[in-house]
Amino acid sequence: MFTNQEIIGLAMGQSAIDINARDTDFLKDSNVIVKCELGPLARKYYKEPIACNLVSYGNNIVASVKDEYRKLVEEYLHRFEFYHCFETPNMNWLEKRMEPLGQKICFMAEYFLPDMNRISRLSCAYEVKLMGQKDFLKLYDVPQWSNALCKDRKELDVLGVGAYEKGKLIGLAACSADCDSMWQIGVDVLPEYRKKGIASSLTSSLAMEVLERGKVPFYCCAWSNVRSSRNAIKSGFLPAWVEMTVKPANIVDEMNGSSEPTEE
Repeated sequence: MFTNQEIIGLAMGQSAIDINARDTDFLKDSNVIVKCELGPLARKYYKEPIACNLVSYGNNIVASVKDEYRKLVEEYLHRFEFYHCFETPNMNWLEKRMEPLGQKICFMAEYFLPDMNRISRLSCAYEVKLMGQKDFLKLYDVPQWSNALCKDRKELDVLGVGAYEKGKLIGLAACSADCDSMWQIGVDVLPEYRKKGIASSLTSSLAMEVLERGKVPFYCCAWSNVRSSRNAIKSGFLPAWVEMTVKPANIVDEMNGSSEPTEE
């Protein structure tokens, strides 16, 4: 098993790989700007094009930025206290200046790591089973399991824990091997079975399975997803770092379903 210090060290090391930085950059008292490049060992869900990615472990911001946006991002980081760079209305300042350059703020997320002083397997009132890749095959086209599983990256979904009532799957936590040392946990519970302790039971049980395999589990959700944040904390996780990513406007528009076809 890991210590909390080892876990945060591994997470910072992976974040450094993800954004072309050094793990010590996240511990500095001042902001750091590095050139945005994705290496072969970056987490699998990072995809180019990326204009910039702002990452904070609570000490500063490490900004991974394409050269053409460096001056703008540098001004942004100098203009606001680092933790205010992730807040409105300050984000609007960045968005307003990025948009004429064809870029928009895209992803914002909070990441959680296990607290080894608290995490343990929580129980629930239902049968819990360990699941593998073969068990997931029939679930990818079922919308109810879209947080636990990723249809576009099936090969990365390596392990899961399911809750059952009379043979019916009612809750699922699964993890994807997004990088060599860290596996990301996602969880879904059918609406009629929520608020029964199932999500925390599955999340904590899967986290322990991941730890026993020598990997670090991590958990991610939008800052506005209070229900998911509560589940992370109840399951033995604590907030560890935050990220904000700027990507091309057409990608953001496509996600919003508002892109218009272009003429050839």
